[in-house]
Amino acid sequence: MATRVNIFAGRASRYLAEEICNTYNKKLGNIDVAEFSDGEFQPSFEDNIRGNDVFIIQSTFPPAENILELLMLIDAAKRSSARQIIAVIPYFGYARQDRKDKPRVSIASKLIANLLSAAGVTRIITLDLHADQIQGFFDVPVDNLYASSIFIPYLKKLNLPNLTMASPDSGGTRRAVAYAKIMHTDMVICYKQRAKPNEVAKIALLGDVEGRDVVLVDDIIDTAGTIQKATRLMRENGAASVRVFITHPVLSGNAYEKIEHSEFDELVVSNTIPLKKDNDKITVLSTAGLLADVIRRVHKHKSISSLYKFDN
Repeated sequence: MATRVNIFAGRASRYLAEEICNTYNKKLGNIDVAEFSDGEFQPSFEDNIRGNDVFIIQSTFPPAENILELLMLIDAAKRSSARQIIAVIPYFGYARQDRKDKPRVSIASKLIANLLSAAGVTRIITLDLHADQIQGFFDVPVDNLYASSIFIPYLKKLNLPNLTMASPDSGGTRRAVAYAKIMHTDMVICYKQRAKPNEVAKIALLGDVEGRDVVLVDDIIDTAGTIQKATRLMRENGAASVRVFITHPVLSGNAYEKIEHSEFDELVVSNTIPLKKDNDKITVLSTAGLLADVIRRVHKHKSISSLYKFDN
């Protein structure tokens, strides 16, 4: 008898899970979350999952209860005799803490990996990890998909006449190079120095953008400080237009205010994190089709190697 598939969602990503299930043509599973007066909560599966492949969709952006809820759901699935427990984490939070950049600090992304493994996860599906080496923190398979599969078609439709790809910092050079190869165009790099986390002290441009339609690509936009400064730098150096393509719209602090006053023409993001408010400058592209496809392939034991290709 064929193994059945169940798709569930934590409360933070239910909006995305419903879209994934519509694409997959399957009903989203029922979860009940009991809340206690002291702030504790207890999620429970309301569907039978014994012997089934269970996919749990939950991004781990703040608050930390989102991570805890995912861990509790994984543990509940393990104790309910699920055959496989696959955590679909569109945005893997704490990924920026993947190393010790100063003494006496935690490597939080490794800690999260340990917690997920201890809870009983058997596979991880995620999108645009901040650092590829985080996959090595796990002893279970990790499928790190690329948002380029939804960004590239949109970028091609724009048909920009003088396209130049750009990275807002040296760390994103590899991503910008990959986009530039696909689009058969040049690229430039911004070099930045931080005074402290979320604060850029200095930024400089390496390359020529005079009269060019610049597209900045990155994986995370948080306070929008880097993007605001990078966009202004492009404009000061004669860019004809500036657009920004970023996978995960964290958008904390006064990010929305910065976006309103930024000089870019459009900010294109995915729906791995829900926007806190609407903004005319922001275009949201859905990851539901991509994630539904990988869920179907994993359940049916089909190859997903083509989904790893940056230009797929």
